[in-house]
Amino acid sequence: MTLLGSAGLQAVLAAEQQLPEDVGKSGPLGLFLILVLLVASVLLVKSMSGHLKKLPRSFDEDDGPSVVVPDTPAELVDPPRQPGQDVLDSLRRAPRAIEGPRPEGRPGGDGRTDPPAR
Repeated sequence: MTLLGSAGLQAVLAAEQQLPEDVGKSGPLGLFLILVLLVASVLLVKSMSGHLKKLPRSFDEDDGPSVVVPDTPAELVDPPRQPGQDVLDSLRRAPRAIEGPRPEGRPGGDGRTDPPAR
């Protein structure tokens, strides 16, 4: 039996030493799959960055409300007054309030064009 036991033990040890040829080696198909996944990832990142560039920086409405509801019925008929409109209206009523250019030099002869101090 010892002869039979030792022969069986040798057969088991010999079987462990002989591994198939492709164990532990990656095939060309695995390399191809890795390259395809890498190319697909690069294309997805490029496409996503292109779509992100088309988005606005902020989705907040800076222009104010799109629909303005008037406070009084008179605002429905008359447009609201712009800032500075009162000053322009007063200048249109009194056009002489705006002085024209002053002549070169003053009668005093000192060559100054600014008004005298009071």
